[in-house]
Amino acid sequence: MGWAMLLPASILLLLFIGIPVLLAFGLAFTNARTISPNPTRFIGFENFTRLFSDPTFWFALRNVAVFAVIVVPVQAGLGLLLAVLINKQVRSSVFFRTVYFLPVVTSMVVVSLLWMFIYQNDGMLNQVIAKLTFGHWQAVDWLNDPRTAMGAIIVMSIWQAVGQHMLIWLSGLQTIPGELYEAAELDGCSAWEQFKNVTWPCLRSTRNMILITITIAAMSLFTQINVMTQGGPRDATTTVVFEAVRSGFQQQEMGYASAITLVFFLIIMVITGIQRYLTREK
Repeated sequence: MGWAMLLPASILLLLFIGIPVLLAFGLAFTNARTISPNPTRFIGFENFTRLFSDPTFWFALRNVAVFAVIVVPVQAGLGLLLAVLINKQVRSSVFFRTVYFLPVVTSMVVVSLLWMFIYQNDGMLNQVIAKLTFGHWQAVDWLNDPRTAMGAIIVMSIWQAVGQHMLIWLSGLQTIPGELYEAAELDGCSAWEQFKNVTWPCLRSTRNMILITITIAAMSLFTQINVMTQGGPRDATTTVVFEAVRSGFQQQEMGYASAITLVFFLIIMVITGIQRYLTREK
């Protein structure tokens, strides 16, 4: 009975994850194109040689690294702060949980379109800053300036996903026994000492999971880029996943796109392995 209940999900995983992954690994060593009169042939490591000599790939890798280095600690830290603030059993806690989580259940495409309007020259952000500076602010086209485009994507991404990690932190906080806090209060511990000596150690498994999930999500940045900037301006917001999709579906170079995804998969595996090693129980 157990195997029978597992069978539908196993078939779906095999069809939509297992087989595509194997095909991508195989196509990475070929010259496969979506539409081509020439048959697909094995070309060895030519796609990888081209990839590592392509400056766009290194721009994309740099952008993803910057995005992850900023988003991972900020998003996790803000989520923990919000979780601690609303963990108290007060009347308004349910309201604030709903407000903070609302962007998470909103489609990323919708959120990206809304923030595109906010970031326009005559958008809300420039207007608010102009009001606060009494008209001295010069409007900035946030998404079309290479100096501000990635920063704008980072701010929007943190705002959209912080509620999800707030709930994960909150679930971890609510598993901590209240007796530990009572004992800490009897020992004269301040609020900060309670957090440092009780809350933080008890959140080990929660923070390890959040660290890994945020890192993978940050490295896989795609939807915001595809909707808001298309990788521009001048590759300032190009990411590895966006470059793979653009190569595979717009330029129809499936072999080259598969090589990108294979390299990206290995990078993710290495980073995740390092994180698991550093956060292991000692």
